[in-house]
Amino acid sequence: MQLEGLTVLVTGANRGIGAAFAAALADAGAAKVYAGARDPASVTDPRVVPVRLDVTDAAGVRALAEELGDVQLVVNNAGVGAPSAPLDIDVETARWEFDVNYFGTLAVSQAFAPVLARNGGGTLVNMLSVVSWIAMPHLANYSATKAAAWSLTNGLRVQLREQGTRVVGVHVGYVETDLTEGLQGDKIQASEVADALIAGLRADDDEVLVDEISRQVKAGLSNPPSVLYGEASAA
Repeated sequence: MQLEGLTVLVTGANRGIGAAFAAALADAGAAKVYAGARDPASVTDPRVVPVRLDVTDAAGVRALAEELGDVQLVVNNAGVGAPSAPLDIDVETARWEFDVNYFGTLAVSQAFAPVLARNGGGTLVNMLSVVSWIAMPHLANYSATKAAAWSLTNGLRVQLREQGTRVVGVHVGYVETDLTEGLQGDKIQASEVADALIAGLRADDDEVLVDEISRQVKAGLSNPPSVLYGEASAA
């Protein structure tokens, strides 16, 4: 895929991975990068175009799609997380995570799919995670939202093939962001995720496995739960 000259929308683009995506796409030669954020004033990169976008507001998302009729590449990046074990998380917090991570991705995909179709098909990118495949006990609900988003990504891949839209899933382990602050473990930089996406788009990859843990987990998914989660799960 040629990135030079493209018009792009990145959701959740005011910080973290989203800001890194927007910057990397601008560096790669995109003609215009719309940076979606609830507060456009929080977008500080002068090379991008801030737009107001709350992915949980389906009507607002549809209105923005009508306004941004030139978009050829959509990056669904907006996401939230609340570390908690499955029996400890507040149900309203769990719903909030699903509203952003799953239903937000769905709303943007539905609204912008016709825009991509009118512009020749284009590409839809969904920011997923290694926890799309394997749950982290301390991120159990977040893991569930990303598993749902992965399933959605696969469904979109099949349906949007008819209009010539490529659907790309991005998987990664811990990234140095606000979400992982306070969590223990090796973390990579958001810029590394962005670089991997750029390389994957240029190679026409359907899936971008950013780091070694993502590659290892995917390769080991045929293992029984006792291997993936420890002996306690075999009881």
